[in-house]
Amino acid sequence: MVHSGDTPNVLYVHSHDTGRHVQPYGHAVETPAIQRLADEGVLFRHAFCTVPACSGSRAALLTGRYAHETGMTGLAHRGWALDDYGQHLVHTLRAAGYWTGLVGEQHVSADPGILGYDAVLDLPDHHADTVAPAFEQLLAQRPADRPFFASVGFVETHRDFREPVDERDARCSLPPANLPDTPETRRDVAAFKASARRLDRGIGAVLDALERHGLADSTLVIFTTDHGVPFPGAKATLRDQGLGVLLILRGPGGFRGGVVQDALVTHLDLFPTICDVAGIDPPGWLQGRSLVPLAGGTDLELHDAVFGELTYHVAYEPQRSVRTRRWKYIRRFGDRERPVLANVDDGPSKDLLVEHGWADRPQPAEQLYDLVFDPLECHDLAGDPGHAPILRELRDRLERWMEETGDPLLDGPVPPPPGALVNDPDDVSPETPPRVAGATEQLV
Repeated sequence: MVHSGDTPNVLYVHSHDTGRHVQPYGHAVETPAIQRLADEGVLFRHAFCTVPACSGSRAALLTGRYAHETGMTGLAHRGWALDDYGQHLVHTLRAAGYWTGLVGEQHVSADPGILGYDAVLDLPDHHADTVAPAFEQLLAQRPADRPFFASVGFVETHRDFREPVDERDARCSLPPANLPDTPETRRDVAAFKASARRLDRGIGAVLDALERHGLADSTLVIFTTDHGVPFPGAKATLRDQGLGVLLILRGPGGFRGGVVQDALVTHLDLFPTICDVAGIDPPGWLQGRSLVPLAGGTDLELHDAVFGELTYHVAYEPQRSVRTRRWKYIRRFGDRERPVLANVDDGPSKDLLVEHGWADRPQPAEQLYDLVFDPLECHDLAGDPGHAPILRELRDRLERWMEETGDPLLDGPVPPPPGALVNDPDDVSPETPPRVAGATEQLV
């Protein structure tokens, strides 16, 4: 591909565990830099990841395929890997003439060198106050005669929240609607908000660096997060609080003007969007669709349904879901009827629920929610005879999707790769020492 001066740069900025809990989505979390990005670009109110766990979510975004199609059904730092790293976005862009660089968090390989970037900056940590200045160093390395793709990853807002909380926040913060309002949960949310403010400062520094280098107008900025917030009922669940993500695009392709878009979209749509804006033929394996037609705020719907999956977080907990504009259907596989608490990050909010008997609360095999009347997904309609037709329809649709995408769960329990680190589903904490999976792993 021959490049002209109009070929856009692409900046992929991503956070950890932020969901949509930032200022532009109406939350009481002061994030002025992220708000500025939304005011200048296009904000997607109904964007979803495909996996509410770190590596699977990022693998899907960066390959344009569902995680179970890529082999990333668990966590990269615990022994999972992509079946084919050649399907990573960076290879498509390099073949089209892009120079590529990685700064900070990436979470799809234990060794970032295997990913294929032209430059990978070695940093002592991936906190915003380390990563943001390093991005400017990366800009200084890029060749001036080629467009660049840069991945800038922040560890914020992942637990543990390391910044001391503001005492007013600790007294007055409002917990997520699915959690009780107690001193413990308020303080927990205040700590999250402090981490979000640190993230926002990093985002602001990155945007300012683009401005200083005269690159703001020629760069498509994509800002998102991997999945929902690290609180019970969100991360590692297939509820909207687990799969719902912030997504803001600004720059070439028409992503300007402070537009708010309500279409259902997923992370799978970002790879084809980048190809569309850059004028690159998209690879044949992509599952998503370009977001460019939505940039002007049109009423077009790209998808009438989006799908979610979880196989492993730190422990095995196989689930799949389908969500339409109105309905959410979640199916759990296997015989386990109790929560897998090890898949929930430790913290004061989790401690409170465990103290009140969370470990013994039954988990149904099937769940159905009417998102119009029950947006918090509290009233399960799967056992209601009046909703049997919609239950059958969504159950069949989910099974068809699993068949079409070659979901290994259709053949029975999915074993971890040999040597992977796996917690027992009965463990209460993800910090419990895991076991090492054997070559002939069997799951029941």
